[in-house]
This record gives sequence, structure tokens and C-alpha cells, in this order.
Amino acid sequence: MESRKIMATCGDDTTSAPMMDYQAHGVTTDTLPAFAEALKQRLTFPLSCSQQVTDLSGWKLTARAKLWELTLQTPDRTDFSPQLVDEIDRGSYVARKVAFNLTQDSRVLALLLVPKGNGPFPAAVFYHDHGSTFDIGKEKLIETWGDEARLVSSQGWGQKFFSGRFPGDELARRGYVVLATDALGWADRGPLTYEAQQALAANFANLGSSLAGSMALEDVRAAAFLKSLPEVDKGRIAAIGFSMGAFRAWQAAALSDDITATVAVNWMGTAKGLMVPGNNQLRGGSAWHMTHPGLMQHMDYPDVASLAAPNPMLIFAGEKDTLFPPVSVTEAFGKMRDVWDAWNAADRFESKIWPGGHVFEADQQDYAFDWLDGRFGR
Repeated sequence: MESRKIMATCGDDTTSAPMMDYQAHGVTTDTLPAFAEALKQRLTFPLSCSQQVTDLSGWKLTARAKLWELTLQTPDRTDFSPQLVDEIDRGSYVARKVAFNLTQDSRVLALLLVPKGNGPFPAAVFYHDHGSTFDIGKEKLIETWGDEARLVSSQGWGQKFFSGRFPGDELARRGYVVLATDALGWADRGPLTYEAQQALAANFANLGSSLAGSMALEDVRAAAFLKSLPEVDKGRIAAIGFSMGAFRAWQAAALSDDITATVAVNWMGTAKGLMVPGNNQLRGGSAWHMTHPGLMQHMDYPDVASLAAPNPMLIFAGEKDTLFPPVSVTEAFGKMRDVWDAWNAADRFESKIWPGGHVFEADQQDYAFDWLDGRFGR
């Protein structure tokens, strides 16, 4: 760190005055505080599941309570009051647009896929990514209808990240009930722009709330709504997400017992490993949707995800994913594996690093859905 020296004076006498250093700058070119490394060294994550934890259930209860506290949200048990808006036949399953009370403050439109035949069926709540693209949200994962502009946009998204597929529809063809909603700011819950995200986060804070915390609450409520449906097998409900959706998936699984398995694709790393020069996490913007103030004084990202243990979890990373440095990913996966081991549930945790980049392509989808079939006894 660059410093400058000055001669301290007292009146006119400078003969014995000491030299004093001071910082010549306080913010780095990566918009980190100049003392970021010192802050990193103070992060000890006291609520991580270390070898000193002997009461795993007690640890999980305490850490989950702290996470809920940091979301700045209050419990929400608002009646969902669902209403069918539209429905089309897709062969082996039916696609529906359904309105329901996501929270006491927000009634939303969701896309819901329901297999034909006799249920109850296994189910999955899909959480969409960020991607700095706000005109589509739930439509990234489930093929929409009645809106040509969004359909075209989502088809392009699928070509870029999902091998031209809609992952939700792929899973519905396997006999799963599938639900997707919009995070605040996307599609029917917009409009939002990249530049406006920090203002939205600041406005949440000024209202005594949290943008990241609100999303966490909503994602837990989405899983609860899915569980409430008569077509759903209450014991076989998965959380699935790509990119920011992966963060949302393991976070929801950490906060809710309604979720019994998790598939998280391309969002995991240690906080220290992500807060490095050049990383996307330093840019603000999308980071606000995944930033709980004060969280790192208690838990790291893999610690939060590990609150889902001992339920099954499959987590992917991309070897060439520039958003998540391999060293940080590998360290995070190791921490998580240790927690499942501590639960004597090593066979319920699987991490896999694929050779590609920041994508959830057809072979990865097939692998993940086969894994989920196996976990749900299909």
C-alpha cells in the first residue's frame, strides 16, 4: 500500500517531531477497500461446521436461525390462494400459468408443469439465473406461450446456455411437477436494469429490509407453494438452479425442510477466493441479490449450502468458468464434503467439475436428472 510521510509540527519547533505515515489511497482499482486483505484475515466463520462441532442438529438449528436473522425478513404464512390463469396441453404433461400469493406483499404469476396420470409426482422448483437479462426470468427455464417476444428471447437464452433446451420441460417429460417464478425485477416483476440494481438494494435497506433477504424468503415460499399442491409428493421436492439460480437453490435448501434434494449448477466458491482482483463479484450489480450484510462474520458460502445436509445435493462447476476460480471452487466443495461426511451421509453429496464454462448443457442436464431420479427412487 502506498504511503506518504509528513513532518509533524507543534508550533515552530520541528527539531524532534516524529515522522508519521498515512494512506495515499483508500480504494483499489478493483473498487476494494485498500485494507481488504486485512478484512479477509479477520474472517474466521465461527458458525462453520468444523471438527469441533459434535452436535450436528444443534449446529444446523443455530446456523439456520442466524441466516434467517441476517435476511431481515419476518416469517410469512400468507395463504397462497392460487388461481389458474391459463393452461395448454403438451402431450405427457400440462403447462399452466398460475397466480398465487408468494408473500404477504407479492402476488405473482408462475409457470407450472404437471404430468398427466395418477400422482402424487416428484417435483422441482427451478430458480432462474441472473445473466444481466431482465425481460425473461421463469421463461428461461420453462417454455412460455402467448408472448412471442419473451418466447424468442428465452429460445435464444436456451441456445446460449442450455443446448437449446428448456430444462424445466425436460424434467416434466420425466414425470416431475415443475414450478418457476420470477425473482423481483425480472419478467412480470420488472422492469429492472443492471444499473438500477444498486439503487434497488439501497432502497430496500432504507426501508429496513434487504434485497437478498427478500429473494431468500420468496424462494423458500415458492418451495412451500409447490409442496402444497395436491399433485406433489411431499417427500420428493428438489431445488434446481443455474448460476444465480444455483445460489438460490442451495440457499433455499439451507433454509427450508420442504426441499429434500438440491441440484446447483455453477455458483459456489469461498468468499475469500471470490473477492480477488478481476472477479465479477467485485462489480456490485448482481452481487446485491446475493449479499446478506454481515453474513461473512458468521458463515462462508459453502457453510450456508451445507445447512442442507444430510439431504442429497449435486453441485456442478465449470473448469473454464471465469466467474468462479477453480481453487476457490475446489476448496468450497471440500468444505461441503466434510459436512456430509460428518453426517455419515457421504453418499448423498456429489460435486463434479465439467470441462466447459458457465453453462448447463444437455449432457449436464441428463446427468443431473438421472441423479435426481436415483435419489427419488425412480
